[in-house]
Amino acid sequence: MTPPARGDHEARRRDVSEAVRRVLADRGFGGLTLRAVAAELGASTGLLTHYFPHKRALVAHALEVLDRQAAERHRPATEAAAGARGLPVLRAALLDILPLDAEGAAANRIWVGSWDAALGDAELTAGHAERYRRARRRMAGLCAEAQELGELPADRPAEELAARAQSFALGLVVQALFAPGEFPPERQRVLLDGFLADLAAGREHVRGGTG
Repeated sequence: MTPPARGDHEARRRDVSEAVRRVLADRGFGGLTLRAVAAELGASTGLLTHYFPHKRALVAHALEVLDRQAAERHRPATEAAAGARGLPVLRAALLDILPLDAEGAAANRIWVGSWDAALGDAELTAGHAERYRRARRRMAGLCAEAQELGELPADRPAEELAARAQSFALGLVVQALFAPGEFPPERQRVLLDGFLADLAAGREHVRGGTG
């Protein structure tokens, strides 16, 4: 791999991003190193430092790659709920977070694997926090719509309901990743529907979680 020609920087950066994506898919965050990405590119680590002068820059870029992958990922439940409103759309959004198939499990393993790297750096931690905040804002909009339709209690802020929904889904992701035999797809759906029934009824007790 030779140094990029003038004007070809963006094309080469796309090549680098694709190499990062492949390393994440094959090895997860634990296997993400400058050496691994360089080998995937057929380049030297010295050349790769033109793009990533240190491991932190590589991790930050990998998180951007994951963001794009998440935005582009096929979301069957959300697509099936097209045209619906309120609680069914919230349910679909939560279903598409869960590791219900091989693709969802692989994406979640990589994402959960990124937590350790992000928690070790204040700026990366803040970036992750903002990603989850954006997701909560989208869910809050769905919760507000469900409240308007009388499907969720109106005596709680939509933001609080969204925080509970996101926390439940992320906890269930962790359970399913660590114990897939105990939390197969059908049980994940049952637990989610139970959680939504509790949310709709205004009950504080929820099922699932991390403990």
